[in-house]
Amino acid sequence: MKAAIPFDGADRAASDLATGSGSFDVLHSRSASALATRAWRDCDERARSYANAALLLSNAAAAVGEQRSGAPTQLYGLANLSDAERKLIGELLGEGEVEGVVALPDGSLAQILESVLAGIWRVRIGTEPAHEYVEVGAIPQIVRRAAADLTSADLVIGTVPDGAMNVRPVLAEIRERARVWRFGMHAHVVNLTLLPMSIIDLTFLQQSLGNGPVQLVFRGYGTCRVQATGVRNVWSVQFFNSTDNIILDTLEVGGVPIVALAADEDFQDSAERMQEMIKAYLT
Repeated sequence: MKAAIPFDGADRAASDLATGSGSFDVLHSRSASALATRAWRDCDERARSYANAALLLSNAAAAVGEQRSGAPTQLYGLANLSDAERKLIGELLGEGEVEGVVALPDGSLAQILESVLAGIWRVRIGTEPAHEYVEVGAIPQIVRRAAADLTSADLVIGTVPDGAMNVRPVLAEIRERARVWRFGMHAHVVNLTLLPMSIIDLTFLQQSLGNGPVQLVFRGYGTCRVQATGVRNVWSVQFFNSTDNIILDTLEVGGVPIVALAADEDFQDSAERMQEMIKAYLT
């Protein structure tokens, strides 16, 4: 270890900084106090300027801490917030790994974006900022409602085309499972990747099920795409690798697939992180 090099002028330099009865320590203390005062003043001003945003985020933090995956969601509208407050909320919540759209009967789209805090979502219906809100829950309620209300209650199996191999029994299985499924029951998964299905089978399967109103995309190490089919309680769930090649193709009969839902442990973690954000930026 190198020895410290003495500097004879250090004491003199420190002495030169002193004026009157003051000292370097006193000046340093005064500077720190002034900086702290300015910081507190800035925080107070920010809290006043973003009062509505601060209240909304505080309420959302309290709600997510008590949320459970099977409980009703809680909504917080942004209509009474200023543009600056909406921007702040967007910056604080950020963009998580899940996004999607819900097609509505009037032709408009509901855009869904998970925040960086699991279980806290941003939803916008159409293009008007007044129709935007923050929602706390496992999945935005509009996803469940659209999948239940905007799909067919029954699966009609038409004439199977020539050359089909296994599509008829697969469709029959899906129809029976969808008819008897009720909320709270486990999902039934049909792994299409492992079934001997020809192109004719898969094409007829897609035509029979149709496309539903919900599309969700999850991006992490790979990509998962979840889409409601046109038949109630039937979902397409596909997993892709980093090169966008499909590695698992399934149909799920049940509620919103669990891969799309925030879990109970996510809510508590998000509540703690949200409180830290509020403390850092708005208090």
